[in-house]
Amino acid sequence: MEGPVLPLAAPRAERADAVRNRRHLLATARTMLAEEGSTESLTMDGLAERAGLGKGTVFRRFGTRAGIFRALLEDDEVAFQERVLAGPPPLGPGAAPLDRLIAYGQARIAFMLDHHEIARGTLDGSQPVPAGTESPMSRTHIRVLLGQLHLEGADLDMLAIQLTAALDGPLLLYMTASDLTERAEIDERMVRAWRDIIQRICGA
Repeated sequence: MEGPVLPLAAPRAERADAVRNRRHLLATARTMLAEEGSTESLTMDGLAERAGLGKGTVFRRFGTRAGIFRALLEDDEVAFQERVLAGPPPLGPGAAPLDRLIAYGQARIAFMLDHHEIARGTLDGSQPVPAGTESPMSRTHIRVLLGQLHLEGADLDMLAIQLTAALDGPLLLYMTASDLTERAEIDERMVRAWRDIIQRICGA
């Protein structure tokens, strides 16, 4: 997919100190997660104390504990989008549409497996499981690549929705910790299944 995609959120001007606080809080949250190895230990009060900021600042920035994880996920989504838009092929521009579609699925699966616990942390109790929202990029990017493949007679819009569902949050939120114990194996199987789906759809 060439060119920009929809932003993760509507841009808004922020004061310089608010931007610094956000960066500091996200960096602190990542440090806490790396040290503890679990999302369970990350709380609003704990983050405020560790960051050396008032609890009010943390609540204004994130709203809820789930908001911390949403911000972390969105932050990493931006970096992921940059890889797709401007990184080396086949994930980035320059490869054939079929190769890019397969590479996108492989990269997206790895991203979601890496962020499995953070994605679960975004659930705030008001949403049914599985919740998780698709990346603004996924459906658009997949739809563009499908269009470049000239699949005669296919409902490309619906196909893009179904393929997006095979990659993003809801599917992985169904998976339990025991399902993900053998990370290398589940990664390989999911990538192989994605490649198989795409090749069958495209008659490759």
